[in-house]
Order: sequence, then C-alpha cells, then structure tokens
Amino acid sequence: MSQITEEQVKHVALLSKLEFSEEEVSDFTATFGKIIDMVEMLDEVDTAGISFTMNVADNLNFMREDVAEEGVDRDKLMAAVPEKQDGFIKVPAMLSDGGDA
Repeated sequence: MSQITEEQVKHVALLSKLEFSEEEVSDFTATFGKIIDMVEMLDEVDTAGISFTMNVADNLNFMREDVAEEGVDRDKLMAAVPEKQDGFIKVPAMLSDGGDA
C-alpha cells in the first residue's frame, strides 16, 4: 500500500524545481509507493546471525600520484559560458525564497 501522497510528490518536485503534469504526479506517486513497499519487505527478512556487511565488493583504495596539472584557461572558459557578471559565471538561482529543504 502506497505511503506517499500526491502532495508529497508535488512538494519534492517543487524543491527539485521540476514540473510534472497531474498524470505524471499520479504515476510517480504509484511508482514511489511500490518502491516503498519493496523496501519495507526487507524488514521481513530474518537477518539474525548474519554479520554486518559494509561492502560486498572487494574494493581497495586505488591511489594515484598527485601530479599538478595546468588549469583551464580562464579567458577561454569565460568565452564559452552563456551568461557572466563581474568576472563570474552567472547561474540561475536555486532557491528563490530560501526554500525549506
């Protein structure tokens, strides 16, 4: 049973600055509900006697030598950006009212 509401999906979309049609919101609500149900099924798994596993892959830290490299040519970079102001790259505001995230 879905534990997420369409209002919650719309709220997350608003925080993410994404716009969806009512049909898409309904579809996402159903999909997220199924995902939540599947995750909740994990609570039913008997893990008694199973040791804690941090990582199933046998990865090691691979280190490379720290070598200084020449940076990007600033003039070339600034020539490629669509909008700039006072020597900085101008990007759209992420939070118009400070947000509630």
